[in-house]
Amino acid sequence: MKDINDLGLLVDSNVPLIIIESHEEKRVLATVSRLASKRNIPCYSWTVTEGLKQIRIGFNFDKTPVDKEPDEVLASIKSNNQTALYVLNDFHPYLENEPRRIRMLKDIALDYKEIRQTVIFLSYRFSMPPDIKPFSAFFEMSLPSREQIVRLIKDEVAHWSTKNSGLKVQSDKLTIGKLIDSLQGVSLPEAKRLIRSAIIDDGAITKSDLPELNKTKFKLMDMDGVLTYEYEMANMNEVGGLRTLKGWLYKRREVLHGNNPSGLDNPKGILLLGVQGGGKSMAAKAVASHWHLPLLRLDFGSLYNKYYGETERNLRESLKIADTMAPCVLWMDEIEKGISAGLDDQGVSKRLLSTLLTWMAEREKMVFVAATANDVRKLPPELIRKGRLDEIFFVDLPDQEVRKEIFTIHLQKRGLGHKLYDVENLAEVSEGFSGAEIEQAIVAALYSIAGNGTELTSANIMEEINNTSPLSVVMAEDIAGLRVWASGRAVAAN
Repeated sequence: MKDINDLGLLVDSNVPLIIIESHEEKRVLATVSRLASKRNIPCYSWTVTEGLKQIRIGFNFDKTPVDKEPDEVLASIKSNNQTALYVLNDFHPYLENEPRRIRMLKDIALDYKEIRQTVIFLSYRFSMPPDIKPFSAFFEMSLPSREQIVRLIKDEVAHWSTKNSGLKVQSDKLTIGKLIDSLQGVSLPEAKRLIRSAIIDDGAITKSDLPELNKTKFKLMDMDGVLTYEYEMANMNEVGGLRTLKGWLYKRREVLHGNNPSGLDNPKGILLLGVQGGGKSMAAKAVASHWHLPLLRLDFGSLYNKYYGETERNLRESLKIADTMAPCVLWMDEIEKGISAGLDDQGVSKRLLSTLLTWMAEREKMVFVAATANDVRKLPPELIRKGRLDEIFFVDLPDQEVRKEIFTIHLQKRGLGHKLYDVENLAEVSEGFSGAEIEQAIVAALYSIAGNGTELTSANIMEEINNTSPLSVVMAEDIAGLRVWASGRAVAAN
């Protein structure tokens, strides 16, 4: 009923061309036909295979199709002098480089006040040509409510029980609550498939079903590489140092999972600033792992598209999907590459910044932003001021104690007993090395002994350390400048 009323309000707003992007064709057609029935006006649906058909009351099609060709259907609409609703399915390919069809739609739009022919374009994606864009508006079908999802879970549980001789589906209240949260933002058919996939293998809905469900849910949204679902997440135990950051995250963990009796504000996000290879990306991954939340990675390089407006659209859709996946962590990696101040890109970066700031100010869903940057000086001040994000953490090069911890982590990760190695001495001689450079020294040492039948020794690792010029030497001036900026402006993560 909500969709019918909202669509009716849009029609009453004198919008002649309406765009609905949806895969739920039957649901959209049913909504439009019910609106037409409610207003006692005719409703038509067109496909290139079936032509133009009138939808009768009760969602039955007229048996006599006409006007199969795109030009024919537009001519038919233009010549009809009665108020009506027209749904053109998958019409987007027929407007590319077709000035005649665009002009016909413009004529229909210009005559709208007299005839009130409303044309609805229904496709999975639709880009309105600039000539007729001023006459158009987007309409978004509502997503299932929490109550609808609860009913759907009960129906699927009953369905499985009936098919399995009355056996009961095993679960618990907490898991069901998390399942309902995970199903927010998907259509009813999609939710039905996800629930069924969780139940069907073992007749139970358990915590172990939720990560796979989130992965499947993300795949349904298909962002073509702009937004990715991170399957491999670091454990906090795999991140050396960063004790201040870990403590900050721990204090907010319960709020992220709905345990908030004091009514505290939801955490918004953090900016991780620091030296390349210092562990910013690992820390961003560990945030999601620590909080047991899905991790989405937004690649600002992939956002850019040569067509006007598509880059901003990519960002809007990415943020919309993040809202749909909530609660989740949104990792914005090397954010300065997309919205640096002073980029000569015809204003694209400014429009991206505006879109991002609006979303950050207005979002209601629990999407925690973990942004990483190598050079905060390139970022616009509007983004890094207090209120946009909760805190800025500076990830400096590890000190000796943290380097010792990092050596231990990477040796154990490769099945090497760290007690067999002089990690104290290795940590001392690797001053100025980042976590990534320490790991690479171990990897290089393993390669150096591969094939000669010998065991890895501290001396092998020491040799690789001595042969490495760390980034702290190669880019000493840049790192010094970064430290100066961070002093007094950012919280030390270690």
